[in-house]
Amino acid sequence: MLLAIALKRLDAVSPSIARALAQPDMDLAASAASLWEIAIKARLGKLDPGMPLGMLAEFFEAVGIGMLPITASHAVAAVEPMPPTRDPFDRMLLTQCLVEGRRLVTVDNALCDHPLATRFAAKTSDAPSPKNPKTRL
Repeated sequence: MLLAIALKRLDAVSPSIARALAQPDMDLAASAASLWEIAIKARLGKLDPGMPLGMLAEFFEAVGIGMLPITASHAVAAVEPMPPTRDPFDRMLLTQCLVEGRRLVTVDNALCDHPLATRFAAKTSDAPSPKNPKTRL
């Protein structure tokens, strides 16, 4: 979803997410874990971020999406219930939501049913309301 925002394709990927995230009361943040995962996949040739990797954080800040660093508190916290995924990046995103009092906006089927996540459907015109205005991408 972060890359859809970076490539200005969020309206095409998920109009419902684009509308919900455009609300003025949304406090949006992107995790350093997400940027780390994007960088790994880009270096492996599995995805094109659409801009030099070093510009991603600056881009998100410029469009009003703050950056959420990975802290020691995030590293040692345990998320309950444990998500069905074993992906360490997914688990870190949920842990950051727990510690920071945020919700994860996702279309990932492995995460969207977790209590810390807000489910959005990709490519739908129905815009569900986020459960919490503090949102993590």
